[in-house]
Amino acid sequence: MSAAQWRRAMNTQQPRAQVNVVTQAPARSETQVPAYSQVQAVAEQASWWNKAWAHVRFRHCVVLLALFIYPMVASPFFTYQIAAQSMALGLIALSLTFLGGYGGMVSLSQMTVAGVSGYLIAIFGTSSMSAISLGWPWWLAVVFSILISMVFATLVGWLSVRTEGIHTIMITLAIGVAFFYLTQQNYVLFNGFQGFSKISAPTLGEVDFTQPEAFYFLATGCALAAYWAVKYLVRAPFGMALQGIRDNPRRMNSLGFNVTAHRLAAHAFAGFLAAIGGILLVWYNNRISPGSINTGALINILVIAVLGGMKHPIGAFIGAIAFVLLQNFAIDLVDRQRFNLVIGSVFLLIVFFSPDGLLGLWQKLRVRWSSSSRDERTQGSRRS
Repeated sequence: MSAAQWRRAMNTQQPRAQVNVVTQAPARSETQVPAYSQVQAVAEQASWWNKAWAHVRFRHCVVLLALFIYPMVASPFFTYQIAAQSMALGLIALSLTFLGGYGGMVSLSQMTVAGVSGYLIAIFGTSSMSAISLGWPWWLAVVFSILISMVFATLVGWLSVRTEGIHTIMITLAIGVAFFYLTQQNYVLFNGFQGFSKISAPTLGEVDFTQPEAFYFLATGCALAAYWAVKYLVRAPFGMALQGIRDNPRRMNSLGFNVTAHRLAAHAFAGFLAAIGGILLVWYNNRISPGSINTGALINILVIAVLGGMKHPIGAFIGAIAFVLLQNFAIDLVDRQRFNLVIGSVFLLIVFFSPDGLLGLWQKLRVRWSSSSRDERTQGSRRS
């Protein structure tokens, strides 16, 4: 090969080398991956925040403002005896609303779960029976009471989830009655018929929750947290699957959903709500005894849930407010011994005219009012 041919070959290969270098993919920098993941995390956080605020309406802000102002304008009686007690009972009724309204499982043992939590607070914490109570710090007693109550609620669910309808009601009622007689006859652990007294609400720093306003805000905060937890959960995949199991468990089972596991998880979550309500109720009454969890108390939770309406979480608190108001002011009209007659009559009237409770009655009135106002506007436009 001559020198001219060598130079000609080198000139033809050099551009190819340059093309190969230029077209070669640049090496990926390791610092770009964290930057992309960070942007993605921020976007997901912003989308979660937007989804959370998407369900907040103007009426929610009005209700929050009213709940905050209420103890400032109401007397201590209405703050503590009416509002705080309604929040505690509403929490227990909310657990039944969640099971019955979204899971199709009507359980009469929710007050029993609350009673288990209340008794555990007395046993683990401090009470009048120093020989039985262990004297733990209140926060430790609360944690263990809630955990054990959730386990108890899960066991109740394990016994009842394989049944439906009246069989579920009878099994849970039998469990509630059995626990009532256990606490009444056992003196070593439950102190028999007398139960426990002097179970005061705790003091956190300078805040004394035995005061009406402080306890009201504690009960209201727990109620609001439970309400939003239920609202979030029923829109989550678990809540949607639970509602599908309520409507058609066989089809959901054929689609691959574990029906028993979903129902057990629903009982555990409902037990968590009932346990918190039971602790608040014990702190409110400063005592617990077998009379707090007798058959009448079990039925009262069902009355509260049905009275308010089981198709929406707010119905439990509306029913609790109506129940507490009747409980405190019905004695001005009738004797205390005839209180159950008044409750039963009001319950029958509301269920007869509105099977969905007070919420269903309000929905009917709102639809009728909106339709009448629409007709008036239509007639006015025709006249003009």
